Amino acid sequence: MKIETTYYPTLDAVKKASGAIREVVTQTPLMQSFTYSKKYDASVFLKREDLQQVRSYKIRGAYNKMSSLSQEAKSKGIVCASAGNHAQGVAFACAKLEIHGTIYMPMPTPSQKVEQVKLFGGDWIKVVLEGDTFDDAFAKANTCCLEEGKTFVHPFDDEKIIEGQATVGLEIIEQSTTPLDYVFVPIGGGGLSAGLSTVFHLLSPDTKVIGVEPEGAPAMKKSIEYDKNTTLSDIDKFVDGAAVQRVGERNFKICKQFLDRVVTVPEGEVCQTILDLYNRDAIVVEPAGALTLAVLDQFADEIKGKHIACVVSGSNNDITRTAEIKERALLHRGLKHYFIVRFPQRAGALKEFVAEVLGPDDDITHFEYSKRTSREQGPAVVGIQLKHVKDLEPLVDRMHARKFFGDYLNDKPDLFQFLV
Repeated sequence: MKIETTYYPTLDAVKKASGAIREVVTQTPLMQSFTYSKKYDASVFLKREDLQQVRSYKIRGAYNKMSSLSQEAKSKGIVCASAGNHAQGVAFACAKLEIHGTIYMPMPTPSQKVEQVKLFGGDWIKVVLEGDTFDDAFAKANTCCLEEGKTFVHPFDDEKIIEGQATVGLEIIEQSTTPLDYVFVPIGGGGLSAGLSTVFHLLSPDTKVIGVEPEGAPAMKKSIEYDKNTTLSDIDKFVDGAAVQRVGERNFKICKQFLDRVVTVPEGEVCQTILDLYNRDAIVVEPAGALTLAVLDQFADEIKGKHIACVVSGSNNDITRTAEIKERALLHRGLKHYFIVRFPQRAGALKEFVAEVLGPDDDITHFEYSKRTSREQGPAVVGIQLKHVKDLEPLVDRMHARKFFGDYLNDKPDLFQFLV
């Protein structure tokens, strides 16, 4: 069945959604970030959706949708598919509205998110782990709806969901004491960006609304470039709250109309932003929650002296991912490098490498060497962390000069994926 794509949320519908969710949704603060304001010589405000009870804005759309269901639909129950945050919003709404729900999540979903879903939903929900991606879980959830006659609560391509997420934009406008020049909003499936951009189009048309996607999953950017909703064949799932292969049909049309631009940001930059927010501001965010701040370097000249708002969309981060986040950040900054080092099969070779090849500030952080062989040289995989980017070229030169260099692995993705 083809979805009608002429829908645009009205201001009345968004205000109605605001009233419907008021009892369960926190009006999160729009607070100035002194760190980012100083860094960019601008007035940078953070819309702290990470402070919602379910730690993301997703509760807005989920509760608005589910509270609007008929009594008959509520009694039959609901089904949803989610990589995490939508699932938590739905689970919370299930318990609050006393609706039984089945929640399908991809099997690689961080355990922290799965446990939070169970916590919020209690006896009212059942979690089913299905497939490797959101799309796998989504397909199974749809099959369940058809077989059991339950209502599907879509994570983004639904009018009530969009109107619920649009209340973020309504609040930003109400809380702003000065008209905003820019608003940066993260994009996954497009529910938040569609709703928020519509509200700004209606109430603050001079504000530029910039959508931000992870570099490895630019579904909205590609769709707008191709002028049709486009399914990506392959995506980087690291920014799990914003990594989808295809955005919503409704969302695509609205975002194409009302977003000023859609830009992408490298996953490594996202990781560095996560670490900076924690170390400098004591703010914990998940990868999707850091997108709008990670992209600001690209706009440094443009936003100077301006008033801007960044939606911090969620803080459901799994602490077990910290090592990977740090690793990706170092790689992005050019401070972490992996090599195949060919060690001469003689006593003292490793000592020579450490003393004569490594620089005074270079640190070995990874070392894999299987066994001594009868060959002239034996390969080892070595990870080296530098203090300065400029230290890389002299290091490689010394490795070549002393005949230790075998290969550089950072730019070989097929091999590199086994290390990071």
